[in-house]
Amino acid sequence: MTDLPNIDKELFHKPSLDETHGNSLSSHPPKILLLYGSLRERSFSRLLAEEAERILKAMGCETKFFNPHGLPQVDDAPETHPKVVELRELVEWSEGMIWSSPERHGAMTGLMKSQIDWIPLSVGAVRPSQGKTLALLQVSGGSQSFNALNQMRVLGRWMRMITIPNQSSVPKAFLEFDDTNRMKPSANYDRVVDVMEELVKFTLLTRSVSGYLTDRYSERKESAEELSKRVNQRSSQ
Repeated sequence: MTDLPNIDKELFHKPSLDETHGNSLSSHPPKILLLYGSLRERSFSRLLAEEAERILKAMGCETKFFNPHGLPQVDDAPETHPKVVELRELVEWSEGMIWSSPERHGAMTGLMKSQIDWIPLSVGAVRPSQGKTLALLQVSGGSQSFNALNQMRVLGRWMRMITIPNQSSVPKAFLEFDDTNRMKPSANYDRVVDVMEELVKFTLLTRSVSGYLTDRYSERKESAEELSKRVNQRSSQ
């Protein structure tokens, strides 16, 4: 520590496996929230999310969907809007999320972005998305692309989520689903199974220690400085 004069020794922590082992692992079913990015009657991003949900349920997860119909544009309605409240409550409930978006004009849809934008980085002292796991899915009308996936991955990092390495991009989605809206057997379907399996594993491994994994030196320092200011202010009164 003599070589680190800028660091507050009392707030500097050396990461240790003991810190993770000290937390008892949660045994309840993983709680996964699914968001999709299209309001079309036959929305392939929704159908893909529904297929993912079936796999998650078979893996023992508890799942919930958010229906984005009626969600206002950001800043065009107050945070008390019923759809905004519903979305934020679902995010708070969840331990992991799936974002499934079409690619439109080389990007995720505005609807997908609006849902993410309505999720705040912080509510008081709580960060609704921090430490939660995230899996990304994309559907395309043409050849395979990763534009929406890449954008959502950036947003997942920005929301301080644990975005899993694997992802799924389904090209020519209109050919991948049958007349009953079920996904046909294919390598694309197998990839969706892979992504769900990885999401569940990451969620099981991290949900009990997400508080420890997201604990930061800079935030501990900031909290200590704020506490010191409050105490000194009271002393001077």
